[in-house]
Amino acid sequence: MSNMSGVLGRAAGEIVEIGRFLAGVVMVWLGLVTVGFAAFHIPSESMQPSLEVRDRVLVSKWAYGYSVHSLPLGLGYLLPDNWDGRIAWGSPKRGDVVVLRDENQPDGRPRNLIKRVIGLPGDTVEVRGGLLYLNGTPVERTIVDLRRYREHTFNQLVSVTHYEETLPGGRSYSIYERTDTYPLDNFGPVTVEDGAVFVMGDNRDASRDSRASGGPGFVPLENIVGRAETVIFTLASCRREDGLYCPRGRVWRGL
Repeated sequence: MSNMSGVLGRAAGEIVEIGRFLAGVVMVWLGLVTVGFAAFHIPSESMQPSLEVRDRVLVSKWAYGYSVHSLPLGLGYLLPDNWDGRIAWGSPKRGDVVVLRDENQPDGRPRNLIKRVIGLPGDTVEVRGGLLYLNGTPVERTIVDLRRYREHTFNQLVSVTHYEETLPGGRSYSIYERTDTYPLDNFGPVTVEDGAVFVMGDNRDASRDSRASGGPGFVPLENIVGRAETVIFTLASCRREDGLYCPRGRVWRGL
């Protein structure tokens, strides 16, 4: 009888230890996803070709400090209105891809957007004939190839020129231009306000960004949720059709 009691006691002890281990794993995971990181899905084509519809993106909430929109468990929304909105030790750099809270949505309901930071406080931003200018100097862009793909919402064929754009400082990334005569291909010049950034989508003719009437405009730093780091997985799919581009290879690569 005593042997049986000993066996049961050891088994119970092992179960308790396993429970403690699993609880620890859960607590670490919750800490990472609420305090350190968050995952956001991509609902539109505004950041093609870097991001595709149905990509899931890992965002570091601590990259620039914490804002009212990135504090864990929604605690930021419980703070008084006179709080300045930011606990920060850093600011975005040109070329960073950020998730931001846009409070200028047409339906009046704030939403999260994902865009690329183009202009910093004091920068003058202009677009002439599709070409980006920063502080009066044209930003280098080089043609990579021409592409055709099926647009997500209406399944229509779209033709674009695929460029590599390089910002001052050497940050390079890919952009799409349908033509250089779309409405937002001529904009500005405007000078970015203090405490804010100017953002654009990589799919320049299919992005509601800081250029657009009714867009987010100059984005206050306190409205930035975090920096997008990489695509952690994707549910994007496309049919392989002759002559049409079918995206591959974004997962776990830098943005």
